[in-house]
This record gives sequence, structure tokens and C-alpha cells, in this order.
Amino acid sequence: MNLDAQAVASRIIELQTEHRDLDAAIDRLAADLSIDEILLRRLKKRKLHIKDHIVALQMQLVPDIPA
Repeated sequence: MNLDAQAVASRIIELQTEHRDLDAAIDRLAADLSIDEILLRRLKKRKLHIKDHIVALQMQLVPDIPA
């Protein structure tokens, strides 16, 4: 694995950790009776953005296969 691939793999791990942390925060917030709907929506939007970023980075690690 070259240096760029290592950096991408490292970034994926960081984003996966943040994604899991957000998931836990969303679960805790959703269980609260006095839900801050705006905060909950922002967290969910951030979580989705992170997931999209993870997928994009994972695609960079996949070698191009000629058709």
C-alpha cells in the first residue's frame, strides 16, 4: 500500500470512528424526552455526509479494472 493509500485508509478509519460516535449521540438525543429537533437533524445530516465521504474514499482504494 503506497503512502497515499495509507493516508486514505487512515482517514477512512477516522471518519468511521466519528460516524459511530455520531450514531451514539443521535441515539442518546433521541431517547431524551426534551428532544432538540434541530440538533438531531444536524447530527443526522452530518452522519450522512460522513458516510458519503467514507464511500468516496473507499472508492479511491479500489483499483481501476478495465472493462
